Amino acid sequence: MSATDTPKRSMRTPLGRVRNLGAAHSGTSDFWRQRLTAVAMTLLMIPVLVIIMMLLGRNQAGAAQILGSLPIAVIMLLFIIASAWHMKIGMQEVINDYVHNEKLKLVSMMLNNFFSIAVALASIYAILKLSSGV
Repeated sequence: MSATDTPKRSMRTPLGRVRNLGAAHSGTSDFWRQRLTAVAMTLLMIPVLVIIMMLLGRNQAGAAQILGSLPIAVIMLLFIIASAWHMKIGMQEVINDYVHNEKLKLVSMMLNNFFSIAVALASIYAILKLSSGV
């Protein structure tokens, strides 16, 4: 029997290897989504910092003028969406790992989802309202 004929040792059950699911039973999709949002936020960080520096010392009319530019509004909206999504996934992982009571975990997950959506919608509304000049 050669080295290639020996079965690989694994802590996972045969069913777990077939389904490719981890302990959370959701696979690696959250892991990759969090990495994707982290990369998006990293790429958008410099343009967002430049926009924030442009907004320093401006009144609402000046901010609306800067944010009224379509490319700037799009950059800010993309950053807000990536940040809110990243925040939701990160808190979801913390809740999954450290909250052991199932009822409390369910309530925490629901609150996490509602809070993340509320932050994203409020931020998106503010950017759209400022960029539309209303």
